[in-house]
Amino acid sequence: MGGKSILVDASAVLAVILEEPEKGSIVKATTGYEAKVPGCLSWEVGNAFSAMVKRGRLGAKESLAAIKVFEMIPMQEVEVDLEEALEMALRNEIYAYDAYYLAAAKKHRIEILSLDQNMVEVARNEGIKIKELK
Repeated sequence: MGGKSILVDASAVLAVILEEPEKGSIVKATTGYEAKVPGCLSWEVGNAFSAMVKRGRLGAKESLAAIKVFEMIPMQEVEVDLEEALEMALRNEIYAYDAYYLAAAKKHRIEILSLDQNMVEVARNEGIKIKELK
């Protein structure tokens, strides 16, 4: 693509894969954009599916099918400045995993799309552009 980029977090990716009510808005908001993600996304998605199986929200076969869907989503991994991410995490009292997304969006000067309202609020405080769902 090469044009516009957007950084998507695990909450947005999971909502699309799991057919959550926000799926249509997320797809619409990201159409025409190249999705960028930090490397931790695949681990977070895998962890989320295993947790859903453990809690009985998904069956084992469903979780494996969902991972196959995840692997088909075109996304480009981007670098994260770990020192910047840790500083951001400490400054905002958030987990480092959340800060990885925010630090990547800041470093690459791209909007972030998240369903996590705390992450959106921290992004605002950090001067990171936010892609709003309509």
